[in-house]
Amino acid sequence: MQPLAGNAHPGDFFQIRNGEIVFLGNIFNPQIIDQFEVDFEFGMLLNPTSWSISEGVSKPYSGRGTGHNPIDGEFEFSKQILAFKDKGSFVFKGENPEAVRIVNWDGIKDELIVKMTQTYYSFREVYVITECAVMNNWTLAISGAPEGELEIATESENFGLIDLFGHSSSKTIQSKDIDYYHRESNQKSSFFKAKKLIVNDGKVEHFVSNLLTRRSAHQKWAKSFFPYEFYHLDGMYSDLATGTVNASVLDMLQGNQLNPNTALDYFSWTNTSLDDVEKLFLTYGG
Repeated sequence: MQPLAGNAHPGDFFQIRNGEIVFLGNIFNPQIIDQFEVDFEFGMLLNPTSWSISEGVSKPYSGRGTGHNPIDGEFEFSKQILAFKDKGSFVFKGENPEAVRIVNWDGIKDELIVKMTQTYYSFREVYVITECAVMNNWTLAISGAPEGELEIATESENFGLIDLFGHSSSKTIQSKDIDYYHRESNQKSSFFKAKKLIVNDGKVEHFVSNLLTRRSAHQKWAKSFFPYEFYHLDGMYSDLATGTVNASVLDMLQGNQLNPNTALDYFSWTNTSLDDVEKLFLTYGG
């Protein structure tokens, strides 16, 4: 989620605007899709190793030390320094991940297209969450510059890159150039998979072919229609961007050409990807 304030639920639908997820509703409330048409899987255990990841992070120091407490006297602790090689280097640790998901997405996706684009709403771009994950706790650290550092310690006997970072008893001693550090101990479903509404490839290809033909004819028409001389330059228009093409396909349809009976010809679903995630971080400028 961006921001990390709320929970994601299967059936939630949203758009991405100005780098944020804008929640719009849930397909079960109001009852766009009958809940009895949907099969859910709850408490699906996920592979914990997939939720302990890092990139560009090394462990230049790890060892035991001693300290003195005026009340308890001498005590031992484990200390570790994590070194972040580049800006954007990160380490993430989540514990006991499990998920809830819509099992029979294929059984409702066509009905959902018609209702989301025609009968209930007139969406041209929307995301629908199909699966979300929750953990007992998770921790994420991201470096904001090369050679960032994070020094952490714990009185626990275990120490290692994965064991110490994110451990419930670990504490941050000091940090250098760490752009983002977040520890979440509440069970929030901030992680999800979603489907994105898109225009079918066949319609896009047909539109692009017709558009290129019209572009060529347009130049000849303009030269004969307007009573002034312009230098004629082939390819004066820039190449088409995918998002622009998708929008143009629908904008150029004649009245009532898109209706509940034809919606499945124009729309389909695809998995969200890193291109969609990138839209959440526009302020970072690539």
